[in-house]
Amino acid sequence: MEQYLEKQLSCLCKSVRPADALAVEAAKRHWNGIAKPLYGLGKFEELLVKIAGVQKTEDICLNKKAVVVFCADNGVVAEGVTQTDSSVTAVVTENFARGIASVNRMAAVAGADVIPVDIGVLGEIKEPGVRNCRIANGTKNMRKEPAMSHEQVLEAIHTGITLASELKDAGYDLLAVGEMGIGNTTTSSAVASVLLQAPVELVTGRGAGLSNAGLEKKIEVIKEAIALHQPDPEDPLSVLEAVGGFDIAGMCGLMLGGAIYRIPVVLDGLISLVAALLAQKLCPQVTDFLLSSHMGKEPACAMAMEKLGLEASIYGNLALGEGTGAVMLFPLLDMAEAVYRENSTFEEIHVGAYQEFKEE
Repeated sequence: MEQYLEKQLSCLCKSVRPADALAVEAAKRHWNGIAKPLYGLGKFEELLVKIAGVQKTEDICLNKKAVVVFCADNGVVAEGVTQTDSSVTAVVTENFARGIASVNRMAAVAGADVIPVDIGVLGEIKEPGVRNCRIANGTKNMRKEPAMSHEQVLEAIHTGITLASELKDAGYDLLAVGEMGIGNTTTSSAVASVLLQAPVELVTGRGAGLSNAGLEKKIEVIKEAIALHQPDPEDPLSVLEAVGGFDIAGMCGLMLGGAIYRIPVVLDGLISLVAALLAQKLCPQVTDFLLSSHMGKEPACAMAMEKLGLEASIYGNLALGEGTGAVMLFPLLDMAEAVYRENSTFEEIHVGAYQEFKEE
């Protein structure tokens, strides 16, 4: 099974085709013909052009949107690297299904659906609105043993790919990723340190509010885990296996699925950014299909964004998770789309278009 899953993943990644250049150029021309200053909506013009390249048409569609929230627990919580225990993960996961979490409130304003996915929660989930894709009851403690088996890594990634396919078939035009899992800023900081080849101290933050002593403990645990496993930064599957989480692997899969099935995926904070770094290692063209939302509070966010070749659109010092920062981008894209789709052109109002002059 393991060899089959790995071969299938390789074939799917090789099937990815880059953004459609003709659609990209057509979208740029459309923007430049609208009766407004050239590039007046800045980054948001670029994002809609990128969506045109994904959807292979300048007539972009953002009607149906969802945030997929991957929920999972992490064995490293046993090392005392968090304020709360793992029981919180199951509680908040069920709150997503009940529609009472922060991301639900924000998604309702943005006209988007929230799809909670149990990909590895430790506690029992009774709420029927949670999608059951559980690989295991949380990962192992990465300080003492690999977080996952190789087969579990592949299963989690394929879960994300399958979800992307199903949501594409269900008519979704735009997806965002979110996560919930106590301890996942520890796993994501570990993955970031390995992939960015940066010191643990440089990439590790306070997560949900650690004290100075708690932060020191978190850094020490990550260092010990990396030293124990010595994952290869050029082998994303081994990195996930050693120090990753089911939520990270699932998000990585959803991003790959976005590239395979041509549906744009909006990133959130650090945990989604390290998932994107892993996806980029597996399929370099995946970044054509990823939209950045905000610059998160965790220290590795800027480094990960630069490595991905992406730029944030929102600088709000956000550190909530759940996909909230990604959902915040949805109404901004809707507003930009309204200008793109509904504004008059220079030709229609009989006014000469702006000329573009290169800076000297």
